[in-house]
Amino acid sequence: MRRSLLPLILALLLAACSSTKPAADPAGHRVKHPLSSAELANRLALDAARHPSHLNAKAEVTLDAGKGSRSFKAHLRLVHDSALWISVTPALGIEVARALLTMDSLLILDKLSDHYWTGSHEQAQARFGVRPDLQLFQDALLGLPIGIDTTERYRSGREEGSYTLASKERRKFLRAAEDIAPADTVETGKDMRDRRLERILRQAERREMLVYKYWVDPDSLWVDRVLITDLARDQQADVRYMQRKDVNGHSTPTGIVLTLSAPGQSASGVLRLDRIAINEPVTLPFRIPEKFTPMEP
Repeated sequence: MRRSLLPLILALLLAACSSTKPAADPAGHRVKHPLSSAELANRLALDAARHPSHLNAKAEVTLDAGKGSRSFKAHLRLVHDSALWISVTPALGIEVARALLTMDSLLILDKLSDHYWTGSHEQAQARFGVRPDLQLFQDALLGLPIGIDTTERYRSGREEGSYTLASKERRKFLRAAEDIAPADTVETGKDMRDRRLERILRQAERREMLVYKYWVDPDSLWVDRVLITDLARDQQADVRYMQRKDVNGHSTPTGIVLTLSAPGQSASGVLRLDRIAINEPVTLPFRIPEKFTPMEP
């Protein structure tokens, strides 16, 4: 695989993203019975809790980073909350690249140039300009409401025939101040208290800078789209589930559109999944051949 393609594939595994308008509902559905934000959040959380443990699928992938599109086939294997294994094959059917993304690391084999790369998420961000996000990609593959949390506050609405559920803005500084334990203010100097306060405020701010919005089909109550906005970094991830089918009792997407954007950068990908197997054990083989050398910095 040419080096120009590797960062683009990585970008669709990571958290950068794209600002787009809500999609019109193709079936022309109209919301008949309003649901409260709590009802919608609880329904989405229930779907997320019923996630499969394993997924195995073939995929046709089309990527576009603004300079023309590329298409290839891939074999995807997922162990939930553990690892995602990807094998990339172009039209000739010969594997040209392999990747293994875990909760804290990324490993890549470039079989065209006999190179490899391994590192943490932080090292991947420094090397490729994007940070791996297993949670985002695994939830997208499984058609889940990414980031749903019933302890958060949401506002519900209706938009172009769909239910919508969006994060509410909150006052971060009050919560951060309340997080400071009384013991932190005893027998300490003012400078130490100020530093402690600033650190907690920064942590709270980072946690609450992510804003989620969900579009929910009014008939099935399955999520159709998730828009994730990182206000602190001015980045977005837009995930759309275009088709679904039942696989072993799980509503599984067969068409996924993922758009990533940040200032001056954007990439989009379309995944068409086939031969999907759910909750069947999978292997994640990854071995670096002796002749392979590290990728150039």
